[in-house]
Amino acid sequence: MSSRFKLALIQLSVGANKSDNLVRAANKISEAVSRGANIVSLPECFNSPYGTQYFKEYAESVPDGASCEALKNAAIKNKVYLIGGSIPEVSDGSFYNTSTVWCPQGQLLATHRKIHLFDIDIPGKMTFKESDALSPGNKFTTFSTPWCEVGLGICYDIRFAELAQVYSQQRGCKLLVYPGAFNMTTGPAHWELLARARALDNQVWVATPSPARDTEASYVAWGHSSIVSPWGEVVAKTEDAEDIVMAEIDLEHLDTVRKQVPISFQKRNDLYKIVSDPEKSPRVNTSYKLESKKVAETFDVEDLGKKTAFCRCWKSSKFPLCDGAHGKHNQACGDNLGPVIVTKTQSS
Repeated sequence: MSSRFKLALIQLSVGANKSDNLVRAANKISEAVSRGANIVSLPECFNSPYGTQYFKEYAESVPDGASCEALKNAAIKNKVYLIGGSIPEVSDGSFYNTSTVWCPQGQLLATHRKIHLFDIDIPGKMTFKESDALSPGNKFTTFSTPWCEVGLGICYDIRFAELAQVYSQQRGCKLLVYPGAFNMTTGPAHWELLARARALDNQVWVATPSPARDTEASYVAWGHSSIVSPWGEVVAKTEDAEDIVMAEIDLEHLDTVRKQVPISFQKRNDLYKIVSDPEKSPRVNTSYKLESKKVAETFDVEDLGKKTAFCRCWKSSKFPLCDGAHGKHNQACGDNLGPVIVTKTQSS
């Protein structure tokens, strides 16, 4: 597999009409893929205005709501890995700021609920309390692509350096994506600075897709979506209007940076280390739940071949049919199970 791929960030204009937002997003995804994108990301709250007064009104279930259906269809149509920015999610009476990730076959690869809620008070400039409407997520979220492991955060998550360290040092991520919607106070001051810091500290690629700026909105986004290299350089960015930001992600460049400045080998683990709780790591494919009593898929044995392998690793692109990747993916999700192999014999 090539060590290079193209990443596209869609700085989307988001309005009050959800259906219009979904159509606009789908069109921009297609445009990005037509320009060569292999992975595409939408911004935070791409299907609704951003604000505590909107979250419950626009909230949907995941993964069977209208926005997830639109994302699934866009991933299949364009044969692309798609990071669905984020949407307001409702689940069992609670509300979350949630990102979903889809593979080119339309399978749900990952679901990330915003871990750190945006509660700030800057007198005279910005007061916002996301926790008035939302609950926090409690899981790390990474997913595999043919090129590298990718770590996912949402907006305010980028301020917490430890999350990026877990992703890069313990989960092997080489790209971190933070769909966000920084505002006109914190955006000019911190948006680019935080992206460069996370990239430089962890020697990874960092991408920050934002909504386009709407000065008539109750919450005005800063915009300035950008892609930052492991050297801390901004290699692609835009201003405040709707746009598509694209860059070639070069993993050999990442390896070179890590060899030239080998901080991963120079850390004083005898003095300090980042510790995460593996019991709180998410299952990789959340569209299938172990505790669910619902039948995921039904097969007629006559439709199967002479020998059929069913993958139990939860990360196969063909799940539950096995794509031969169970060894690697079982380690990632903690399921040390091989595939179930069904063999048919000729009846006498």
